[in-house]
Amino acid sequence: MKLIRTALVALVALSVVSAVRAEDPERHEFVIHHFKTEHGVVLPEAHIVFGTYGTLNAAGDNAILLPSHYMADLHGYEWLIKSDKAPHQALDTKKLFLVTTELFGNGRSSSPSNTPEPFHGPRFPVMTIRDNVNAVHQLLVEQLHVTHLRAIIGFSMGAQQAFQWAVSYPTFADRIVATSGTAKTYGHGIVRLDGQITALTADATFNGGDYTAPPAKGLEAFGVVWAGWLYSQEWWRKELWRTNTPKGTTFEQVVERFHKRFIPGADANDLILQMRTWQSNDVGMTPGFGGDTEKALASIQVPFLYMPSATDLYFPLEDARYESGFMKTGTLLPIPSLWGHTAGAGSNPADRAFLNDAIGRFLAGQAVK
Repeated sequence: MKLIRTALVALVALSVVSAVRAEDPERHEFVIHHFKTEHGVVLPEAHIVFGTYGTLNAAGDNAILLPSHYMADLHGYEWLIKSDKAPHQALDTKKLFLVTTELFGNGRSSSPSNTPEPFHGPRFPVMTIRDNVNAVHQLLVEQLHVTHLRAIIGFSMGAQQAFQWAVSYPTFADRIVATSGTAKTYGHGIVRLDGQITALTADATFNGGDYTAPPAKGLEAFGVVWAGWLYSQEWWRKELWRTNTPKGTTFEQVVERFHKRFIPGADANDLILQMRTWQSNDVGMTPGFGGDTEKALASIQVPFLYMPSATDLYFPLEDARYESGFMKTGTLLPIPSLWGHTAGAGSNPADRAFLNDAIGRFLAGQAVK
């Protein structure tokens, strides 16, 4: 097990994703020299860690991109990947070539914690979703020689990237899927993330990001604030955490795990960097759209399966309904779940089955409803 498998799995066994673990992907790293960010900062080297499952076929037409979500590593999509323990999942590595990428700021790709001065720690530039997408486009074309994708499938911040791919590179993929994520972070989401950043940075040890030891109290506060938004209110009322925690687990123990073991080992500046990336997301800011999100959404050309969670507090269903109204090729299919944001990554058997069935049908060109 990796230290940080995904932010979802790091929620201390409140997810069962690890029960369907696929084979380990091959780990790779791509380096871009003199990478210029959208805000004009030039990194001498930008490193992208990524994984691959399966083999690219001779025609080069069996590749699917799985862009990572918040603090996830290259294992973040095992809820979709077929294995001996999960024979009915949608993505078969015997037929497909899967590429899982890691966002800037996760502690393995270029991040505040692993970049030398003058960009170490709080001096690391804010990376946008477009920065991540443009870097991965360069990775695919230059290192993997993939010039077209069968599909892009993204959860959460991966969904933000999926939308950006659809706008920035409108014909690069045949089909696109976004689960539990929107094309823009609206005001409520920005305020929520600011609350989590404020909880973390209120610890005096944080010292403006130049800490000499982890700001433990701030990290604990960050984790428990995050917990209040991750699942639906009804999930908490019905105590659905009992369905995949050991018998006898108490509510107090669940909350304590968020305090002590939410994304274990994560660096505070890395956590903040990815939240700033999340906050700044807006496909309308893509060059050529002048800040018009609706126009950018209307520009999407390929079939797009949009799967919000019906109870997501990060990316509310009504935001997804609003955006889908401008998408000419989109199919809106809410996930009927009480598991909040995590439903979009199959955090329980029912949601995982719903996602795999719908995504499998969509990739096969069949109707989904």
